[in-house]
Order: sequence, then structure tokens, then C-alpha cells
Amino acid sequence: MQDAVQFAIDHESTWDREVTGNWGVHLQDPPPWNRLLGPVHDRGPASGTIVVDGTTVASWGEPKRADLTFSVAKTYLALLAGLAHDRGLLPDVHEPVGRRVRGIGFDEGNNALVTWHHLLTQTSEWSGEVFGYSDQADHYRTVTFGKPTGGVKGQLRPLQQPGTYWEYNDVRINQLSLALLHLFQRPLPDVFREAIMRPIGATENWRWVGYDNAWVTVAGQRVQSVPGGTHWGGGMSISAQDQALVGQLMLNDGAAGGRQVLSREWMQRMRTPCELAPYYGYLVWLNHERKVFPSVPASSYFAIGAGSSFTWIEPERRMVAIVRWLDSAYADALFGRILEAVDAR
Repeated sequence: MQDAVQFAIDHESTWDREVTGNWGVHLQDPPPWNRLLGPVHDRGPASGTIVVDGTTVASWGEPKRADLTFSVAKTYLALLAGLAHDRGLLPDVHEPVGRRVRGIGFDEGNNALVTWHHLLTQTSEWSGEVFGYSDQADHYRTVTFGKPTGGVKGQLRPLQQPGTYWEYNDVRINQLSLALLHLFQRPLPDVFREAIMRPIGATENWRWVGYDNAWVTVAGQRVQSVPGGTHWGGGMSISAQDQALVGQLMLNDGAAGGRQVLSREWMQRMRTPCELAPYYGYLVWLNHERKVFPSVPASSYFAIGAGSSFTWIEPERRMVAIVRWLDSAYADALFGRILEAVDAR
């Protein structure tokens, strides 16, 4: 295990530790979408923690440091959608969003056909502007398993019918977050804290903040909508140890502290492959046919953020591994080493 930990330390992210240099996703965007809209902060060293059967077997770096976790926050939005489903606020994921949430961009045209399921699988094809940025910002965006052809990032792409095209699009994720805010009628960080973080025993050492211009009126109050990542700033700052508790909740099919925090039904939905992108579920990455990470079982699934940040859930070994600030080119090699070390225990 120590060899695996040293491998993680030796292959730290190529991002600078200070935000003034080579730091962030927005640097890859064409103008005018290459600027930050919300606060960010310097990062810590390569860090992580590994938990097997509820027991921490390894930690390194600064596992208690609250660091930006980028698109892992997308998975947290999926957990909040599950909470809304369990509470009856979102009874049917295949219902058009505009039937329950009106006046925020789901009322007309193609957008009126967008369902919660579409948003959660990144197949919505929703079109519009959210807090100053258009969905066009992530048209033709290339991610590990989503490599579109026919254009370059930021070039306007002909839209398809909702549910017929998969695209990793952060503007649409921010629109999902805004819709959930209107569904709960409360700030999402407050709901996340009370309904998920406190029941799992997490610390209060985390923050989920929005863009400087992301203030809306909900239930007569001025509140901030939060993004599903830190593509353009803001997002979730959280420690590896608290992330491990969230991962443990997912590993345990929504159970924590002797109670069912989220329904097993919802957790199963999150792990169900999207027909258009079988490597993707409800804002989680699935190891479909071991294509995402060949060195680990197909049953493994992940929350992944830029930088890179990984929440790895491995059901067969009852393991949760949090890996922060790893050079993503070495992820599969590291996971293989961790798996070998756990099996040798």
C-alpha cells in the first residue's frame, strides 16, 4: 500500500498549486468563455484516503484540507436529485422539467421536452444562457470518452432532440442545479448539509459556492445558485476525508448511521448505464466493460473532477478511495496498485 501511496505522490497533477499559473479548466475555453465567474483558491498537495469495510487503511498528503473538487460536485447534484425524488418533489424523472419548474428556461421549444433524466445523463440538449454563459461554451467538448467530431470546442453545433445526443456540458449542469434550487425552494448547500452531510457524520469544513452573479429570488429570498463544478469558478471545496464519507454512503446504497439517507432505488438508478453513453450513469462514470479503467473491476464507478480528483467506489472489495491532485494519465496505473495492495491485506 505504501508503494501505491508513493506512486500517487510521485505523479501529482501538472496544475500549478497557485491559481495564478497553469490552473483551471477555463484556460481551455475560447473567448468569451475563458474567464472565471466565481471565487477559487490555491490547491494543496497530492492527497487521498482509502477506506475498506469502513476502516481507513491509508491516507497521504493533506486529507483534512478542504480543496476544490471540480466535477465531483456533479455527483453531489445527483444525490440531491435523489433526495428530491425520495421526498416526492421529483416523482418521475421522465417528466419534463418545465411541468414543475417554470420560468427558468424549460417552457418553450426543444427545452420544453427536456426531462430530469436527460439532465442527469447529460443528454438534454438544453439550449440557453445560465449566469452569462451559453450552452455553446461546451459544444464539441472533448472528455475522455466523449470525443465529438465535426467541430471544435465552443463552435455552435446543431442541436438534436433531447435524449438523442450525449455531451458533457457544464452550462447544462448549472441549469440542472438551478432547477433543483427551485424544486427545493432552498439553497442547495443548506439542503446538502442537513439531509446528507450531517447524517453521514461529515465535518462542517466544506463550502459550496456559486458565481458572483448567480443570485436569484426563490421563495421570496435572494439566494445563490451553485454550479456542478469549478469550470468557471465557485463550486465545492471539501476534504478527502469528508468525500470518503459521501463515497461510503454511495457504497452502502444510501445508508449511513443506521438509517436510509437516500433510497436504494435511487442509488441503483445512478449506476444504471445511459443508453447513449454506457460509461455514464446519473452524473457518475461507470467502468463499463472495464473501458474507463481497465485495471479495476467493471463494478467500480467514479465521481471525477478536473485536476484530477477521484472518488472511486469499488463494491466487490467494500472500498472507497479518494485521490486528489493526481496526474490523470496515471490514474489507471494507480488504481491497479491500490487494488493489488488491498487484495494483499
